[in-house]
Amino acid sequence: MSGRIELLQEALATAKAENRAALIAYLPAGFPTVDGGIAAVKAVCEGGADIVEIGLPHSDPVLDGPVIQTADDIALKGGVRIADVLRTVREAHEATGKPLLVMTYWNPVDRYGAERFAAELAEAGGAGCILPDLPVEESDVWRKAAELHGLATVFVVAPSSRDERLARITAAGSGFVYAASLMGVTGTRVSVGEQAAGLVRRTRATTALPVCVGLGVSTGAQAAEVAGFADGVIVGSAFVKRILDAEGDEAAGLAGVRALAAELADGVRKRA
Repeated sequence: MSGRIELLQEALATAKAENRAALIAYLPAGFPTVDGGIAAVKAVCEGGADIVEIGLPHSDPVLDGPVIQTADDIALKGGVRIADVLRTVREAHEATGKPLLVMTYWNPVDRYGAERFAAELAEAGGAGCILPDLPVEESDVWRKAAELHGLATVFVVAPSSRDERLARITAAGSGFVYAASLMGVTGTRVSVGEQAAGLVRRTRATTALPVCVGLGVSTGAQAAEVAGFADGVIVGSAFVKRILDAEGDEAAGLAGVRALAAELADGVRKRA
């Protein structure tokens, strides 16, 4: 079975045709449990998410702040494995029809085998992978496997990336470009930072790929602000926090992420 990169491309194109940004949600697999994580993905889609990133919990999440680190720790202590991540993708995609990507650090994929991981992710109905710590110069093995299996390879760019570096990264990627709104780790913030708009502008000068912004967005107003200059708005920690704040009440957690998705989906349509 081929991966669903075309479904990802269609979701982003549909949002553009509707004169809005796409809403991209992030949730870790296995959090608070494997079944609970699958239910959470379904809930954010019901609330209005266009695309979902499924996090592969990792013991050294260098890009992730304390909220996602806490969720990863819960998932890892619960015994989550790559098979559970793939099951999350499969069942959530079958239930929602949405494009789902796995966001993972390179080490688990490398140990599992790039070809094996790509083949199994495609078979599960995945649309691609986001690999924040994989240098473009060392990505050939993965990119060849991803292309063979119909998967997008999404790279991350940062405000510190120079223009020539941006061009090298965007030339190697597919699906979309993940623009980190600021230097630092994931987490909700009062402001998403003025650097984000400049980074999007510089990135667009190097590629025709959609540019989606993450790190710091947690409210509908912030989503509207980012939607004014980006093709997609990526939200992770705010969703995870809703589940953590529910303190084990699964129904409350699902209601929380569903409501937040609806608020954010409204925000990306307002384009402040």
